[in-house]
Amino acid sequence: MSDIKNKAQGMEPSATPRDIKAFVKDTGNIYETLTIISKRANQLSSKIKRELNNKLEEFASGTDSLEEIHENKEQIEISKFYERLPNPSIIATEEFLSEELNTRYKDSNAEDERF
Repeated sequence: MSDIKNKAQGMEPSATPRDIKAFVKDTGNIYETLTIISKRANQLSSKIKRELNNKLEEFASGTDSLEEIHENKEQIEISKFYERLPNPSIIATEEFLSEELNTRYKDSNAEDERF
């Protein structure tokens, strides 16, 4: 996961205009490309969320009362770091355009043979 965070830190967090031809170069179909990018973005989102929750659980205490809750600077810094990361769809788009994604298709014949 750390490689994703390192890669994402250098990226522009806002959306930028793209050339559609670059998206369809490998797949030949814009919808197929968008499906690949969205599936990768969902994977990244799940991983980032899981990692953030694991880090924040270290600070959680089950017996906190209202008076015991106080600002934890480390917890705030962790949250701010994850807030500054680019959207997972931006990271997935960059990975696709730099040809870092490996795609594979289900073999529909193999599924038909089992039934």
